[in-house]
Amino acid sequence: MTHENVAYGDHPQQVIDFWQAKVEGPAPLILFIHGGGFTGGSHDKVNKTFLEACLTAGMHFASIEYRLLKHDWFPAPHEDCVRALQFLRSKASEWGIDPQRIAGFGGSAGAQLVAYLAWSPDFADPSSDDPIARESSRLKAVGLIGGQANLDFDWWVENIPGYQRDFHSRQIPADLSPIDMRALQRELSIENHISSDDPPTFMSYGMAPDDPIPSQARAARGWSIHHVNFGLSMQALLKKHSVEHILKYPGTHQAHEDAVAFLIHHLKE
Repeated sequence: MTHENVAYGDHPQQVIDFWQAKVEGPAPLILFIHGGGFTGGSHDKVNKTFLEACLTAGMHFASIEYRLLKHDWFPAPHEDCVRALQFLRSKASEWGIDPQRIAGFGGSAGAQLVAYLAWSPDFADPSSDDPIARESSRLKAVGLIGGQANLDFDWWVENIPGYQRDFHSRQIPADLSPIDMRALQRELSIENHISSDDPPTFMSYGMAPDDPIPSQARAARGWSIHHVNFGLSMQALLKKHSVEHILKYPGTHQAHEDAVAFLIHHLKE
C-alpha cells in the first residue's frame, strides 16, 4: 500500500487507501467502494485477486471508507463518495493518476454508491472556492456486483422473489417527513439517474432469474437482497438509453469474466 488512511474529510470514516502501480507517467485508477448495507463493511476488506489484477495491468487502486448510518443518515454515504472521488482527482498530479481514466466497482451498497457516481450528473462546482469541489465526480466505466436498482421497498416486495419488508426495519429519523423520505428514495435510487451519457456498465449477480429461493432463511435473505431482477430492471433502462452494458449471471456467457476485467478493458482503450 502506498498511502493508508488518507483523510479526505474531517470525520474518522472519511479516509482512503491507495496503491500505486509501478508505471511511468500518469496511469488509470480503479476505485473500490465496499458494501455492507450502509451499516457495516470496511475499506480494509479488499479482494486481493482484484487488487493484484489492477496493479499488474498498470492501474492504480483505491479503496474508500465512508460514513455509515450509525454515524449519519442518508445521503451521508453518497456525499462522502462524491467527495472522495473529487479528492482523488485533486491528487492526480501528486499520485500519478490520469484524471480522465478513473473507473469504479463495488458490491451491494458499494454498487449503489459506485453507480450513483457514474450515473448522476457531475457534482463538480466550477464556481466553488474549494478546489476539491471543482473536480469532476464522473467515472469512465463502472462495475456493479449484486447491486440494487432502487430503494423503493414496495417495488422489492412485488418484483424480488422472497423479499420481506422486515428485512429492512431500520428506524427512520423522527424528523424526516414521508414526503422527504420519498424524495430521498428517488434521489438515491440509482436507476432513476440512468441517461444516454452514462459510462459502460458491468453488472453481475449470483443467480439466474428463474432460480429457486434458497431453503435456509439467512441465505434466502441475502439472495433476495442481491437478486438478478435488480439487474434486469437496470438493463431495460440502459438499453433504452443505448448505454453499453453487460449483465452477467449463471448461464450467461460474456466477453469479460468479472467487473475488474471489464474496467481494465475500458481503461486501456
